Amino acid sequence: MARYELKLPQMGEGVIEATITAWTKEVGDTIEEDDTVLEVATDKVDSEVPSEVPGILVKKFYDVNDVVKIGEVVAIIETDQEIEDDDETGIIENPELVEITTEETKTTENNITEIVSTDARFYTPLVKNIAKVEGISQQELDSIPGTGKDGRVTKDDILKYVADKKAGKVVAPVQQQEVSTETTAVQSSQPVSSIPEPSKIATPSGVVLDNGDEVIEMDRMRKLIAEHMLNSKRISPHVQSFVEADVTKIVNWRNRIKDEFLRNEGEKITFTPIFIYFIIKAIKDYPMVNVQVDGDKIIKKKHINIGMAVALPNGNLIVPVIKDADRLSLTGLTKAVNDLAKRARENKLKPDEITGGTYTITNIGSFGNIAGSAIINQPQVAIMALGAIRKMPAVIETPDGDMIGIRQKMILSHSYDHRVVDGMLGGLFAKRVAEYLENFNGDNLL
Repeated sequence: MARYELKLPQMGEGVIEATITAWTKEVGDTIEEDDTVLEVATDKVDSEVPSEVPGILVKKFYDVNDVVKIGEVVAIIETDQEIEDDDETGIIENPELVEITTEETKTTENNITEIVSTDARFYTPLVKNIAKVEGISQQELDSIPGTGKDGRVTKDDILKYVADKKAGKVVAPVQQQEVSTETTAVQSSQPVSSIPEPSKIATPSGVVLDNGDEVIEMDRMRKLIAEHMLNSKRISPHVQSFVEADVTKIVNWRNRIKDEFLRNEGEKITFTPIFIYFIIKAIKDYPMVNVQVDGDKIIKKKHINIGMAVALPNGNLIVPVIKDADRLSLTGLTKAVNDLAKRARENKLKPDEITGGTYTITNIGSFGNIAGSAIINQPQVAIMALGAIRKMPAVIETPDGDMIGIRQKMILSHSYDHRVVDGMLGGLFAKRVAEYLENFNGDNLL
């Protein structure tokens, strides 16, 4: 029987790794073609990894919560189906993935202490396996610089270390002298001189403290959001510009056509696609807000891909992307907005539908907020927050003189990366969006 390498497939542009969230098959289970073998999660999106061949699952290389790079072998499936021996699929050839023989195992276990992960550093089963085969100690492994997420040691890192070590380019760290059991026992029996502050004490999730505070563990998505937001503030010096826009014409037009639009298109038309339509027009006028930064270089993006922040039922946030949004009509944008928002709340987005954005909008007005300072969605350089539309008293200019009237107004909050977007550009862009909204003419938009 042939052995098929099940690899973590491409999960979308810019996605380099994923976290295993569940195994739907166990070792020994029979697998049909296209059966889901495991479930993984990238940045906020869950996906299934199917098998391209029928067979029996004979080995898993990773556990739940392990982070795996795209293209890594995650499992071996024994199959009767003929498999081509190439770089994508085939019989196992990588020596670090081959089962360790009994003799190798005994030799290794006699000389090397079992590798363990710590709170400071996590090692995948594959990295541990390579360390065991190559006779790398815990101390050596801890000294290897990691290029993975949060400094994690990847397969490439440890294989490079092994190659450098064999070539004499690196020297293994000297093993620390072992502390005798008796010494440890004596030390552990000594009285503790100080007690850590209550805020530093590790407390399990779900526990209610004596003072009534409840400890809540962040879920996976919240951890990703926290890391993403923190990185954005570290990377980009944020600057904000605020502009008030009179959107009375838009409100009246939407109220007039929304029922007919629903009958003709089967879709509800909200304000969000209308705002996106005019933000795209402003991006065409000021294309330098549609850029990314790469070191000391600016990458001017050819495509206009609009990300739109969507609040999920569990309180988390996700940003699906409308690709080539400038090629869509207002009707097309409406359908795209409704579709992505619906599937985002149902957790049915595909990985490539949350990547590749070049500019983001967030409609904070849907929560009743009049204005807010949004955080830039890296690696973009700008984001616009749309405030609530409110009836406001305003001065109206007429041929017979100025008068006070009731107008529908909103505040546009533009956050931008001051490394590449100066105040003039950021402010003019926000003002241009407001001008488009105020000079709205619904004729021929649909």
